[in-house]
Amino acid sequence: MNTRKLLFYMLAALLGGCVPVMSLRPLYTKENVVFDKKLLGTWVDEPNDPEITWQFKSIDEPKNAYKLIFTGEDGMKGSFVAHLVKLQDRLFLDVYPSELPWDPEDPNKMEWPYNTLFLIPAHTFVKMDSVGPKLKMRLMLETQLKKLLEENPDAIAHAAVEDRLILTASTKELQAFVLKYADSDKVFTDEIVLERKD
Repeated sequence: MNTRKLLFYMLAALLGGCVPVMSLRPLYTKENVVFDKKLLGTWVDEPNDPEITWQFKSIDEPKNAYKLIFTGEDGMKGSFVAHLVKLQDRLFLDVYPSELPWDPEDPNKMEWPYNTLFLIPAHTFVKMDSVGPKLKMRLMLETQLKKLLEENPDAIAHAAVEDRLILTASTKELQAFVLKYADSDKVFTDEIVLERKD
């Protein structure tokens, strides 16, 4: 399996078995990024059985960003950089990997080391319905967006890479798109509600 595919499958597994939509460009500019301390901490689906956790920590660089540590049911973890993005009166999260899925110190540990030359950190987006006291959010998943693009192929600039859908639109176009479809289940999933872990 090549490294590009490996990253996609890892992200899918880390986000609870769902395949998120990937974007070559971010959803934010420095003017759109906000920082809300209420997001900091560890959030769980079931407070009494915290198998899946979303942990947000503050970091110095990049400015006004969070480090997101996602832990899945199987205990596997992912490390991401997340930006909280305010567009009009809506909040979104732009998430991308903080580390790439190989050991750069020892490329000999990889079966296909040259494949890493073709791997880029991609962005995925989450609509935030509420930040505290509960964390309410909706993921942008590939299965739903593919249906929209079958109906309207010009809804957003995109490309197919093997079996994956990759958004190629500019940041400005991405912002207009997520605002237009912010309340549509054609782009964002049913609401996920998390509670703060004590």
